[in-house]
Amino acid sequence: MKLNELRSQPGSTHRRKVLGRGIGSGLGKTGGRGVKGQKSRTGVAIKGFEGGQMPWFRRLPKRGFSSINRGTFAQVNVSRLQAAVDAGRLDPSKEVNIESLVEAGVVRRVNDGLRLLGDGELKAKLSIVAAHASKAAIAAVEKAGGSVTVKAAEKPAAKDTAKSE
Repeated sequence: MKLNELRSQPGSTHRRKVLGRGIGSGLGKTGGRGVKGQKSRTGVAIKGFEGGQMPWFRRLPKRGFSSINRGTFAQVNVSRLQAAVDAGRLDPSKEVNIESLVEAGVVRRVNDGLRLLGDGELKAKLSIVAAHASKAAIAAVEKAGGSVTVKAAEKPAAKDTAKSE
């Protein structure tokens, strides 16, 4: 096969309609846009406009807000930790933290830390460091003979804006 022999699959490409070339072409005059008005012109985007009727995003009630300071945590149940230990991806003798879980393939990325949840059963004795842990998760780990250290994720220190003299 040569570069000059490459062709698209038949039917995979379509010819662009040639607009505005006389009434006889069938796509002249208004060019398939109907007649007159704002939407017949180019560059118009009226997203959410309902012809003067109150738009749905203004009709619906608003509740709550999204905090800009809320962190994104990797949520892991104790059953997933046990499955990783059983598969040999997690070493029970070492401390389990978010970095070791990323290396083991239990979670994808570090984000703002680990949130330990208590669904499932844990048999391995693990020493876990997490940003958050539910009461059920702490109970499950301690029942298996392990320990949970709840330590908030370190955020970068804010720069001092005061002028030094």
